[in-house]
Amino acid sequence: MARPQPPGPFPPLQPGQQPTPDQIRQMQQQIAAEAQKAGISVPQYVERLKAQAQQNHQRMQMMQQQQRAQQQQQGQQQMQQGGAQPGQQVPIAPGPPKPEALAVAAFLRSQNLKLRTCIFQEKRKDMFKVKRAIRALHSPAYEKARKKNSLLPEVKDRVTAENTFKLLPLSLLALRVSKVDDKGHEGHAHAKKKRVKGLWTVKVEPQQEAGDEFHYVWLFEGSQWKNKLYAVGALALILAVVFFPVWPYHLRLGVWYLSMGMLGLLGLFFAMAIFRLILFLITMFAKPPGLWLFPNLFEDVGFFDSFKPVWAWHEDEKAVKRRKKDERDRKRTKRAEKAAGGGAKADTKSEKPAIEPAPTSSKPNTASAPGTVSAPMNGNVATQQQNLTSRVEEVEDN
Repeated sequence: MARPQPPGPFPPLQPGQQPTPDQIRQMQQQIAAEAQKAGISVPQYVERLKAQAQQNHQRMQMMQQQQRAQQQQQGQQQMQQGGAQPGQQVPIAPGPPKPEALAVAAFLRSQNLKLRTCIFQEKRKDMFKVKRAIRALHSPAYEKARKKNSLLPEVKDRVTAENTFKLLPLSLLALRVSKVDDKGHEGHAHAKKKRVKGLWTVKVEPQQEAGDEFHYVWLFEGSQWKNKLYAVGALALILAVVFFPVWPYHLRLGVWYLSMGMLGLLGLFFAMAIFRLILFLITMFAKPPGLWLFPNLFEDVGFFDSFKPVWAWHEDEKAVKRRKKDERDRKRTKRAEKAAGGGAKADTKSEKPAIEPAPTSSKPNTASAPGTVSAPMNGNVATQQQNLTSRVEEVEDN
């Protein structure tokens, strides 16, 4: 009697395709044959298959993790050793801040990157261009800082400078941003927000590249010890005010005298403001245009400049504009004279007084001898020299 042929391999199934009853029957027969060959029951064979599949899955995950770790380690070694080839760049995968990134951020924060203020996530942040950061990484100041801080990576060329700069977005210390278009939605008549000239509203770009003209926004605030100190001082002040009733008697008495003195100064200021207004109203009718005491008292100037000059006559808008115009003209004329002063000095020094020939008489008896000059001629030369000297002194005074 002929033995039945073992079933063939499982028929291939497409993703999402349901097996037919014949295919299910063939699978069951093959599993039963494999279990009989191994000398175990069908449920035990199925459990063995599940365990093998789970082991294979875990092995694949471990291999993928090892490959990713090797790639990151190779990228860090290339960035630290400067072994990147021209055109080769390290990919960006954000993670927790690294000590090297914090050192680079602290160095760039101390440099003059010509920061601009922008609005990022409804907050004011500092923004800079990549080319200035790359220039700072190539500067002698960076080499000097590397001697003091060994965490700063070595920068040899443009590629290593870019890879060093990319430590910032890797650690989320600075991110590339672009300007947001403030136009309203299509089909809606939303009122535009009041925009300050030169103040950008920015958004994060998905591609964190290091082009020269790209803008980055600082998320690294640096050392916060000043803010912490201010917070502690504010808290101490609040506690001091709250516990005022338990202060010592002499201390409370001193605070009372101090507060009375401050109130007296404030009252004196208001009294002076009222007195100067009354004085102006009286002099406006008695002797127009009126006299102001401390005319700069309410102007946007310093404390001491508010009391200079002591008094001045009132000026209307036309007089103020005329005075400012005269001051601008005076400054412009002074600058022009100073610029032309050097050329005028040189031209004046190079001039020579022209001596006119002595007038000769028609009579031979009165003709002067050759090589002699008459007395009137000598007087004329002295006058010309004196005029020339005065002209030179005037130019030098200007």
